[in-house]
Amino acid sequence: MALSLEIVTPEQRVLAVEADEVRLTGLDGGFGIRPGHTPLVAALAAGELTYITGGSSTRYAVGEGFAEVSNDRVRVLVEEAIPAASLDAGKAAAEAEELRKKFAALSPDDPSYETQKALVDRAQARANVAASKH
Repeated sequence: MALSLEIVTPEQRVLAVEADEVRLTGLDGGFGIRPGHTPLVAALAAGELTYITGGSSTRYAVGEGFAEVSNDRVRVLVEEAIPAASLDAGKAAAEAEELRKKFAALSPDDPSYETQKALVDRAQARANVAASKH
């Protein structure tokens, strides 16, 4: 028995595969999904998505979004999804640091505050996933 995993961003359907397990980063921490999981809708934080098939894991850096689980189907709707294998650790870390510095200068009253915070969170997720490549 397997899960049907689909990852979708606003631009495209990034991935559609069968997986034994899916691990996601929720707003309250990480969680895993295996076949037979109770139906749920979960808000996702920018972070790492890992799916496991036949003992082999594949990792993605993902932006914030939602996951919907029902009938052994996992549909992940996120702002971005980038395979770990395509990330450069140095470049990702530098980008995260640059965005963090720009964000630090903003006031919470600034109209772009939440948008800039989301950009920082996504950049940090890319940096974290890139730094922990296996």
